[in-house]
Amino acid sequence: MIAALALLAASQTAPAPATPPQPGAAPAPIPLMIAEPVAMAIATFDSDQDGIITRAEFDAGVRRSFELSAKGQPALGYIAFGDWSERWLGNRNALPSPFEVDGDGDNRITLPELQARFDLFFTRFDTDKDGSLRRSELLTVRAMPTPGQQPDRRRRDR
Repeated sequence: MIAALALLAASQTAPAPATPPQPGAAPAPIPLMIAEPVAMAIATFDSDQDGIITRAEFDAGVRRSFELSAKGQPALGYIAFGDWSERWLGNRNALPSPFEVDGDGDNRITLPELQARFDLFFTRFDTDKDGSLRRSELLTVRAMPTPGQQPDRRRRDR
């Protein structure tokens, strides 16, 4: 009886054997969740820390990030935008680049230009179209290459 119980317990805790891959089939890619630099910035806009970024919090966050970097000036030059990127996106070379944000091509980033670019991000991340962003909407699932495969270098629409 004890041997039967031990055998039953072992069969319940042992993992099921993996199905061997078919000969010649490529291994399945491993899913990987990442947060894009812009998503990390948007997450900081959650002023009441409830895990949901409302449109009002989003707009206030974009404005606040600009004002803290602009220090009273009406626009950021590309170097100052690099400082903004370093602070809010984590890296001077993170997307969006100043070239994407500078709508009129005058080598200066104004608050309306930054807001226009971030409006596109809000629309893209708001997958359930409820007018707010949850942390889960700010995550991106990518396929991590299996050993021996080259990573997929294609970019998502921005």
